[in-house]
Amino acid sequence: MKKNYILEDLDCANCAAKIEEGIRHIEGVIECSVSFVTEKMMVEIEEGKEKEVEKQIKKVVKKIEPDTILREV
Repeated sequence: MKKNYILEDLDCANCAAKIEEGIRHIEGVIECSVSFVTEKMMVEIEEGKEKEVEKQIKKVVKKIEPDTILREV
């Protein structure tokens, strides 16, 4: 299942790359793509693992960019 998010107030391209890399390492994530310019993120998640993965995504974003607001599109 593909999910799209807005990363509101994402500060830098380096942080976007760190978020993308961190999310790619979450069990159940098939693919992740983060665009610093558009502040958008696409995550493809294995079926049945959506809730677990979404909790981990929030943790990764807050750890790297505490002021960034994660919103599902």
